Amino acid sequence: MMERLTRLFALWTVLGVTWAWFVPGHFAWVTDGTIRPLGQPLISVMLGVVMLGMGLHISLDDFRRVIAMPRQVFAGTVLHFTIMPIAGFASAILYGLEPGLAVGLILVACCPAGTASNVINYLARTNVALSVAMTMLSTLVAVVLTPLLTGWLAGVYIEIDRWSLFRELIAVVLVPVIAGTLLNRYAARLSRALDQVAPLISVIFVVIIVAGIIAKSKPMIESHAGMLLLAVFTLHFTGFLFGYLSGKALRLSEITARTISVEVGMQNSGLGASLASSRNFAGQFMDPAQAALAPVPAAISAVMHVLIGSLLAALWRRVPARTDTHED
Repeated sequence: MMERLTRLFALWTVLGVTWAWFVPGHFAWVTDGTIRPLGQPLISVMLGVVMLGMGLHISLDDFRRVIAMPRQVFAGTVLHFTIMPIAGFASAILYGLEPGLAVGLILVACCPAGTASNVINYLARTNVALSVAMTMLSTLVAVVLTPLLTGWLAGVYIEIDRWSLFRELIAVVLVPVIAGTLLNRYAARLSRALDQVAPLISVIFVVIIVAGIIAKSKPMIESHAGMLLLAVFTLHFTGFLFGYLSGKALRLSEITARTISVEVGMQNSGLGASLASSRNFAGQFMDPAQAALAPVPAAISAVMHVLIGSLLAALWRRVPARTDTHED
């Protein structure tokens, strides 16, 4: 039952966002909440739990997959951190987004793939093992690449404190992932017990984070809906399309190209939303109104990429790819 509920990630996202849109008061606690003993915003703590859940899935087998499929895994990771940042920057320029929205879009475009891509790859009947390996690698290298790429591309709009962003990623990504991996390695029984509920909890927390930002940002979304929706759609459509085409251009098999398409096109929007909502990141804007806009693209992204990915998965389920592991 837990697995079935987790697979309905797209449905929960749409329902959560719809709920937040029509009754925003129900989610006011999400963006305003703080875990007092830790002194950390609630969103950051929830994201840390999500990343801990990801760490529970990382084992020696995942590293063996990277070694067994080095060309595919590294190709997917490189394509992810080239296609998406360029697409995010180009979309911000093309649609003339305000600085806050532009920086937020670029930030989410520079984030790694998230666990949602593994769910979509599972539904699309592609190579789930490859998907997990690419998600793991992109998450680990994002600790360095996300601050560097965001600082470089978003620097056109504001001066990005790369070290601050790096420290934030260490806290909300690397530490929880390592903790989950160590639990998996040295406390296998506890890890297995937690793993029964961790995927569903991760889905719930990501939906709550996105819904909270949608609720808080509703007036701003209404004011910028047209260009913002087009920009976010363009970002993810470009990722899915060029991820697939690049895989084919590299003479990878059809099933690998499809897997890479999903991994490139889907971002860890919860991470983008958390980073954009942090006090340190908001403090880099001279105008508080622009700072308030920065988390909005990530919230829209969370809905957009799941919808596109779900439609693509439905299409690919009807047109199965070869299941052999041979690359052309």
